[in-house]
Amino acid sequence: MKPVSMDDVTALRRFNRYFTRRIGVLDDHYLGQDRPLGEARLLFEIHESASGASLRELRTRLGLDAGYLSRMAKALEAQGLVRTSAHPDDNRLRRVELTPAGRAEVREQNRRAGALAAGLLEGLAPAQRAELTGALATAQRLLRLAAITVALVPGASSDSRTCLDAYAADIDARFPEGFDRSALVRPEEVSGDAGAFFVAYEENRPVGCGALRRLEPGVGEIRHVWVHPHARRLGLARRLLTALEAEAASRGFGVVRLDTHASLTEAQAMYRACGYREIPRYDDNVYAAHWFEKRLDRR
Repeated sequence: MKPVSMDDVTALRRFNRYFTRRIGVLDDHYLGQDRPLGEARLLFEIHESASGASLRELRTRLGLDAGYLSRMAKALEAQGLVRTSAHPDDNRLRRVELTPAGRAEVREQNRRAGALAAGLLEGLAPAQRAELTGALATAQRLLRLAAITVALVPGASSDSRTCLDAYAADIDARFPEGFDRSALVRPEEVSGDAGAFFVAYEENRPVGCGALRRLEPGVGEIRHVWVHPHARRLGLARRLLTALEAEAASRGFGVVRLDTHASLTEAQAMYRACGYREIPRYDDNVYAAHWFEKRLDRR
């Protein structure tokens, strides 16, 4: 992958500076209320969890330091906006939930935030608003994809098996004939010298996977490229495919092959777009209707 250019870095930083100033996040009284953005956002996130949320969950969701999050929660509790208690399912965790005053505060916060957004948009013509909202959706999708990490994990790890379980359930529902889990790769096939297994993580949660195994000398096979429904349409499948191809090239494979089911038309389109060409059947996979191959630049 090419290194990030300084022009790209400068453009993103310039936008961040403009946007944070324009929406008032530098003010200690965000939206004219008596708290900074951090506390306002924490109230919103607690509100989004209908029955309250653990501090651990909030820390992961917001990417905050534990000490900073604890201080904000205590400040909001002192204002009578939240209450904390032992988590009903785990006494080691602290749960935080809104009080009636906290719920009223979030309603007012949402009203003011909506008015601010409307004020920003009202100076634009309808076509310009559509252009802006489309650009924002694209920016969110790409920034979300950028924040996802793809890691090489042992084939027998809990995360790899969790992904494969979800993959099997997904395609069992999609294939007219169902899917037999015995067709999944075995851990020893995708570990060590035999192969590799990648897991994609979003906010420390597995949201995708892909496997590589040695098919024959100089040839690798890609299996089980899967993305969680909530992480689809981001471009993550292509990113997983790129990681698998890079791993195959690093292992000296000059060719990678894969197969796919007739119903997975979106996968077929992706493989063709990524340089795979359709070839005759090379295996006895009963679920396959299309077989593909791609030649790699060895690294």
